[in-house]
Amino acid sequence: MAPARTTAEEHERRAIWLLGLPTFALALSITVVTTYLPLIAQEFTDSSIVVGVLIGSEGMLALVLPLVVGTWSDQLESPIGGRLPFLLAATPPLAISLALLGFAHSLVIALGLCWLFFAAYFVAYEPYRALYPDLVSGANAGRSQSVQAIWRGAATGLALVAGGLLFDLAPWVPFVTTAVVTLAVMWLFLHRMLHGSRRRWHEPENPKPLGAAVRELRSLVAGRKGLQAYLAANALWEASLGALKTFVLLYVTVGLGFEVGDAALIVGAAAVFVLVGAVGSGLLADRYGQLQILRVTLVVYGLGLLVPAFTTETLPIVLVGPIAAFGGGALMTLPYALLMPRMPAAAHGALTGFYSLSRGVGTMLGPLLTGIAVDVLAGPFDDTEGYQAMWLVCGGTVLVSLWFVRLMARAVPQPSATAAHDD
Repeated sequence: MAPARTTAEEHERRAIWLLGLPTFALALSITVVTTYLPLIAQEFTDSSIVVGVLIGSEGMLALVLPLVVGTWSDQLESPIGGRLPFLLAATPPLAISLALLGFAHSLVIALGLCWLFFAAYFVAYEPYRALYPDLVSGANAGRSQSVQAIWRGAATGLALVAGGLLFDLAPWVPFVTTAVVTLAVMWLFLHRMLHGSRRRWHEPENPKPLGAAVRELRSLVAGRKGLQAYLAANALWEASLGALKTFVLLYVTVGLGFEVGDAALIVGAAAVFVLVGAVGSGLLADRYGQLQILRVTLVVYGLGLLVPAFTTETLPIVLVGPIAAFGGGALMTLPYALLMPRMPAAAHGALTGFYSLSRGVGTMLGPLLTGIAVDVLAGPFDDTEGYQAMWLVCGGTVLVSLWFVRLMARAVPQPSATAAHDD
């Protein structure tokens, strides 16, 4: 029996690394959009609120689309399972809209392309993300999210550094280049999944109409206070991350006066610590429990994000930057790992859609609230043209989320790492 178990574990480890490929492609593409589209938007608007609405349109779509698509992928029957057809359908429009965004020179065109990009993103992302609980055991949930964070961190760092350098050549270059890379990586993943040996497809246990499945999910969430608290906490975490992604380059370029290429290198350096935090937090979570690690991380991360709101001096920002970046990496890794072991087997896609619904609330509100804060507080923060205000939103939402983490801990007892491994 031991060799069979070893073989199964080896296949699971390979699946964990293979599953990271779409994360790389999707993280690369969405980072370029949320980071560099605001710079292009300066050509047709000088309102931070408009920029917030433009990027926050991701969240508007996420309020509905992920839940429907995720639930649908639980019910879909096809020769290649219920997940991969969505990735096959969504990849071409995602890459095309991404490339065209580099040439958008009006608000209407930019908004239309944004909606197409984000719609294709969610059609691909929800079924893809549901492959994790399909193929990875609960004992390896944290490890799988750490590996995913490596892919995400590599893509984010590449998008920030290379994207800034390419943007200096011409604003459309990072968008077109990223579209080509995204297509290539997604094709490689789909090719391996469709032709790999011993591939296990998700098969619906009891297929039901989509509407009935959505209603069933609503009943499941309505009866669990822990999931309700998770919805609120995850929305606040995504609000912080969404605000940061949308306005950090504007803060460094407009607020602090750096060139785009230099700003990209500065932000890219912080991405290294984000990657370390993502990997380390997943491993620690498997050992000590997700909520325990998350509580400590949120305090350190939230307080660290508030520092740039009160000073533009280099030394304190440099000292607190790596610590805050480490916390950001943990916040990118632990939320889904926290949800994975609590997913019923027949509702992986639906609860992944629920996860993205909470993300959508945050990604809509974070950029919008930050845009309002930048415009309203431009006077008190006139040294940075109001962009210091973004840190109040980023840090404040993280600290407020601690209340909901406390409710989660009360509602859902945490299994020990040993028990989780034994299961």
